[in-house]
Amino acid sequence: MEEPKLLKLKPIEATPATFKDYGQVIQASPDGHGFGPHDAQLDLTRGIPRFYIMHLENRPLKFSNITHHASVTQCLGSIGGHAWYLGVAKPSIVDSSEIKDDTDRKVVQSRSGHLYVPPAIEDIHVFKVTGSKFLKLNRGTWHAGPIFKADSMDFYNLELSNTNEIDHTTHNFKKDNGVIFSIDE
Repeated sequence: MEEPKLLKLKPIEATPATFKDYGQVIQASPDGHGFGPHDAQLDLTRGIPRFYIMHLENRPLKFSNITHHASVTQCLGSIGGHAWYLGVAKPSIVDSSEIKDDTDRKVVQSRSGHLYVPPAIEDIHVFKVTGSKFLKLNRGTWHAGPIFKADSMDFYNLELSNTNEIDHTTHNFKKDNGVIFSIDE
C-alpha cells in the first residue's frame, strides 16, 4: 500500500469576507444592538438544539477526515479566544432532482439518506480563528476540526441534539484519495 501524500495548506485568517462561502464569522457587537446580518443566521428547525462545551485533546495540525451535517448549521468557538484552525470545503449536498444520467460528478448517498458529491482535494482550505469570535458553518459545509497547537482546548458548540448520531457524513481523504492535509503554520 502506498504512503499517503502530505499536502501542506497555509491558513487564511477567518474574517466575514474570507469565510463567506462556508458560513459566517461572528464577532462582538454592542449590547442592545438589534438582530441583523452580523448575527449568526441559524437553521435549527430540524430538531432540538444542543448548546454545550466540547472538550478536545490532542488535535495536531493535520487531518484526513472531513465531515458535514446536512440538517443543521453549526457554531464553533474557542473558550478564551485561543487560536484554532478549521479545514473546510463548500457544501456539496445534491437535490435528487438535479441528478442527470450524463453527470460526471460522483454522487454518493449518505447513511442518513441525503445525496452529496465528495469534496475535491483542491477545494480544501484552512482557516485560522483568533480572538473572541466564533464560526457559524452553513448547512452542509465540510469541516475538519477544530484543530489546535495546545494539548487540549474547550469549545462552545451549537448543533442539534442528535447531530452526531444521525447527521454525520464523513469523507476520508487518506483512504479515498491517498492524501493527508497538514496546516503549514
